[in-house]
Amino acid sequence: MKLVLASSSPRRLELLGRLGVTPDRIVSPDIDETPRKGELPRDYVLRMAQEKAAAVNRAEGELLLAGDTTVAVGRRILGQAADAVEQRKFLELVSGRRHHVMSAVCVIAADGAARSKLSDSIVKFKRFEPREIDGYIASGEGQGKAGGYAIQGSAEAYVTWMSGSYSGIMGLPLYETRNLLISAGYPLG
Repeated sequence: MKLVLASSSPRRLELLGRLGVTPDRIVSPDIDETPRKGELPRDYVLRMAQEKAAAVNRAEGELLLAGDTTVAVGRRILGQAADAVEQRKFLELVSGRRHHVMSAVCVIAADGAARSKLSDSIVKFKRFEPREIDGYIASGEGQGKAGGYAIQGSAEAYVTWMSGSYSGIMGLPLYETRNLLISAGYPLG
């Protein structure tokens, strides 16, 4: 059974490896990731995972896995920080407050049946000093990451509390992913 990973994220590939899974093909889906007007973060992240999965062609007998992660402050969706200005705005928003990190996974089985799961985790950072934000932005670590930070890097040192899936916060919730792959017939131990 062959698996296609519909993602160019090195973190998703690394996390799949933790399950002992190496995709047979990796394809980066090309979709419009703009949130719809009034779209809730939960609905948005599920839609993104499903649209990424649907955008990639599968050969007969292939399984396909796609995922998406977003950070939400209330109803506000914080996507990937496009530049340092946006990253600063995101970090100021999450400073000292709880926020949600939602990761959705969509698996399309060999028979074409699509199933999705959502992981919703909560992270709270300390209140950032302006110099801490400056230093983090200068490190380049959070550039292009949902919410403007990468939990698996130095941002982890600022977490005062979290609840949920650490792998989900990184970008691929392993519990949900494992169960979806098993239900699609992928051989996992």
